[in-house]
Amino acid sequence: MDMLDVLDVEATDVVRVILQFCRENGLESTFAALQEEAQVSLNAVESVNGFVEDIRAGRWEAVLQAATTISIPQPKLAALYEQIVLELVELRDGNSARQLLRNAEPLHWLATEAPDRYKHLELLSAKPYWDPREAYPEGSSRDGRRAAVADLLADEVTEAPPSRLLALIGQALKWQRLNGMLPKGGKLDLLRNAAPARMREEEERPTRTAKEISFGKKSHPEIVKFSPDGLWLVTGSSDGFIEVREPESGKLSKQLNYQAEDALMMHEAAVLCLDFTRDAELLATGCQGGTIKVWKLAAGQCVRRFAKAHEQGITCLAFARDSSQLVSGSFDGTARLHGLRSGKLLREFRGHTSYVNDVLWSSDGGRIVTASSDGTARVWEAKSAECVCTLRPPHPNASGTAALCSLALWPSNAEHIAICSKTAAVHLMSFSGQLIKSFESEGADFVHCAVSPRGEWVYAAGADQKLHCFASFSGKLENSLKVADKDLIGAAHHPFRNIVATWACDGLLRLWVP
Repeated sequence: MDMLDVLDVEATDVVRVILQFCRENGLESTFAALQEEAQVSLNAVESVNGFVEDIRAGRWEAVLQAATTISIPQPKLAALYEQIVLELVELRDGNSARQLLRNAEPLHWLATEAPDRYKHLELLSAKPYWDPREAYPEGSSRDGRRAAVADLLADEVTEAPPSRLLALIGQALKWQRLNGMLPKGGKLDLLRNAAPARMREEEERPTRTAKEISFGKKSHPEIVKFSPDGLWLVTGSSDGFIEVREPESGKLSKQLNYQAEDALMMHEAAVLCLDFTRDAELLATGCQGGTIKVWKLAAGQCVRRFAKAHEQGITCLAFARDSSQLVSGSFDGTARLHGLRSGKLLREFRGHTSYVNDVLWSSDGGRIVTASSDGTARVWEAKSAECVCTLRPPHPNASGTAALCSLALWPSNAEHIAICSKTAAVHLMSFSGQLIKSFESEGADFVHCAVSPRGEWVYAAGADQKLHCFASFSGKLENSLKVADKDLIGAAHHPFRNIVATWACDGLLRLWVP
């Protein structure tokens, strides 16, 4: 099935469903504003028979309230108001009848298009007595006129079940749950289509191991990332498997039906990188063999495959903000932009002279940044593939260069980026190449970096198997944790919680907490 198969729904129908919700919940100001701005009328009542019966019984308050939600032609609307004026006169309420004649828009139309009928109403409202023979000439009656108005208006309305918006949402959620696309039990954050997100904690650096997960002697995690909504921890390993885990325990999640049935997502070669769409609905993975796969995370279904996306292994991936494009970097020294709808290569970014190790999009979605083993990070215009700036982080040896291992957008400034070079430093630089700050240690070289959600901490994974924790405000190294027994590969921070994941060639994934 194509991931882009959708059922077309008219935008006006969506507006009508929302209008019904506003009306049913007493949101009259919102109802009026939406109806005016969208130029869409509800044109539906809960019961056509009930609407007709209200007209026949002369329940005009209910009829007028329903009429405000219906687009009724002026001649028919004028007939409705004409009957209401007649009945006000019959009740000896000439003042209300005259006020309605002066202020009601349908009666203004009547004065212009059928002046004789309008003058007739004016004369009746001015008389001190009521004579049904004058009001209803030619043998008609009040009940006959009500029936005629009911027949006129019945053709203009359709019947809609009550609470249609809530019913549709309920049906959609039931379908998602039946298909394993929602976590079992518990509450749901409807806007995010996920369990309610926890409030971000006050940021603290990790001090101890909370969990340790072994991948065995013949495998190890190559890439680990938390999903943007914080619900999942996904690992890609050297044996090609992709596993979705609980972020606090690190255990394989059995909430996902396909994992409960041991049907894991996988590649034919080691999985080196992965990335999520912002809504965490799609997951992209890249492998040593140069293939990219895009998965529906909730279903474990591969919905797009880019065979031989690069001539060599895929080292990094990043979704565009609108999830329509995916950029990849590779050992072949290039970055490439792929269209998810078309499945085609859109652009290629050439200029690096060595591996591309990491890639990300700017916050505005207009630029792409790549980090390379040639010692440079390049800023590219996404639409033209033109390199607009080359960033060269400082090196301890003024004439030396060091591979750039990873990138991270700075949370508090969209124009700043953290760059981990294969020295004992992480550099904070602007997109224009200005050095803002450096986080340095006197120990071994760094191989990967991560930044806490609010940017209060910078974590550098070192070649000495230690996680180096820097306070971002002061730039001071606060502590260094021994986190691995063999080569450390990387570190990742949970988007809301004080949980840091580290993974290494010793086959262990460790979760660290304060």
